[in-house]
Amino acid sequence: MKSGYARVLVGSIVFWTAARAQSPVLSLEQAQQTALRNHPQIASATFEAQASGFAVREARSVYYPTLAGNVTGVGTEHGSVLSAGAVTTSSIYSRGATGIVANQLVTDFGRTGSLVQSAKLRSDARNENVVNSRAQVLVEVQQAYYQALAAQAIRKVAQATLDLRRLTLRQVTALADSALRSKLDVSFAEVTVSQAQLDLIRADNDARASHARLSAAMGYERDQPFTLADEGLPSPLSQDVDGLITEALRDRPDLGMVRLNRDSLHTFAEAEKKLRNPTVNVGAVAGVAPVRDDRLAESYSAAGINVNIPVLNGGLFKARQEEAESHASAADKDVQALAVHVARDVEVAWLDANDAFQRLDVTARMVAEADEALRLAQARYDNALGSIVELNQAQVNQTAAEIAAASAKFEYLSRRADLNYAIGALR
Repeated sequence: MKSGYARVLVGSIVFWTAARAQSPVLSLEQAQQTALRNHPQIASATFEAQASGFAVREARSVYYPTLAGNVTGVGTEHGSVLSAGAVTTSSIYSRGATGIVANQLVTDFGRTGSLVQSAKLRSDARNENVVNSRAQVLVEVQQAYYQALAAQAIRKVAQATLDLRRLTLRQVTALADSALRSKLDVSFAEVTVSQAQLDLIRADNDARASHARLSAAMGYERDQPFTLADEGLPSPLSQDVDGLITEALRDRPDLGMVRLNRDSLHTFAEAEKKLRNPTVNVGAVAGVAPVRDDRLAESYSAAGINVNIPVLNGGLFKARQEEAESHASAADKDVQALAVHVARDVEVAWLDANDAFQRLDVTARMVAEADEALRLAQARYDNALGSIVELNQAQVNQTAAEIAAASAKFEYLSRRADLNYAIGALR
């Protein structure tokens, strides 16, 4: 029963592997370009950036005149002329009138200019957020791609290990049938085959999961059929960590975003400071009043200028200025804090990448040594000089060495992707 279930599982693994082998080949570059087109995170950041661009137009609209049309109808008590509650005018007449009203800001002594500049800086910060979102998606795709390659390599090792142990089982069984080996050797060989089947099932599940994670990183809701192309090693790792930190502090889009946001808040604080400045507006009206008091002309027009000078408002403008300055000061500290984290991330990423690079040579030597040990153990067992336990241990060591070597390469590539993201090289 157990062996039949194992054959079904291994058969499904073989079927899935064959199906993947017939699917289109996907390179890392193609995966990244697909993610840049498909990923909703980038689209969301792009729309947010577009919205912030319209906010600049909103702030700048104060510079332009406004023109509005009015239609007014008023009915008053017979003989009414004046009303309480207004300083500029208290006249009330029965009338029906239409006209246009135009207003134009002459100057507010720089407040609108500061608001426009603040909006521009916020828009630039949103554009940097688009770049940062692209970088986050790219590093996620790279890591998922390398993890998928590593899982596929480990699955190949697991399949080869299962094939080798099945071969060993057949050889040991044949020797036991010829009374050249004991049934205990057969039992040991059967256990190692079962263990290899378990390892293959686990490796296959990991490969499928990593494949699904890569599809999601590319912006797909469902796992897509494709075969991954292998990736070579990148250029040698730079040893100038201080130079990498300087590059990160200059190029990291998230750091650029918080800097622009800080500048926007400082500019907004300047605008709030200018609230106490006067504002000068001009206005004009013109129209006709077909329904009116007979003593009034049928048409009307007027123009004027208004200077608004703030005097007292209960400390509102001062409070708004201090609030804006406090937000700007907090943003200064946010920039400093992120710069510290960026420098730390670069150094840690470099150390991880350097450690992964050093493991490449070690694991390569370990594979060669494990292969030689397995060859010797097989020869000793074939010549009745070694035990099945010795042979099994050599096979286990070889499998572990090959898995370590396969993992080391893609671990190094993944750590290099982390480093590229940390220094702001991904765009």
